[in-house]
Amino acid sequence: MVDHGRVIRRHELSDVQWEFVRPLLPRPERGRKRLDDRTVLNRIVWKFRTGTAWRDVPERYGSWATLHTRFRRWARDGTFERMLREAQARADAAGGIDWLVSVDSTIVRAHQHAAGARKGASMVFVKP
Repeated sequence: MVDHGRVIRRHELSDVQWEFVRPLLPRPERGRKRLDDRTVLNRIVWKFRTGTAWRDVPERYGSWATLHTRFRRWARDGTFERMLREAQARADAAGGIDWLVSVDSTIVRAHQHAAGARKGASMVFVKP
């Protein structure tokens, strides 16, 4: 795939995608220079698109621990949640989301452990 003259690998963000995501990422903290956010995000995207384990991310992508740490930090601070909300807001504004949801009870099943209790039985909790 080509994006404005730049060849995009299958598991990397295009320039358009990067420009959407970039302002939603947290600002780098002071301290030592860290790996570029786009590079890290491309590597995280590769990991999830391929379904591999963190420790199996190829060495050419750098330390798997760095990717995992940045992923956990962004997950914990709400970065990915902000990305999702912004993507949904833009798609909704463009009329690209149909918010109608229908659940047919014929396909909803109770878990196997939900059956078998005696009718009218009450739960008794015993303190140890």
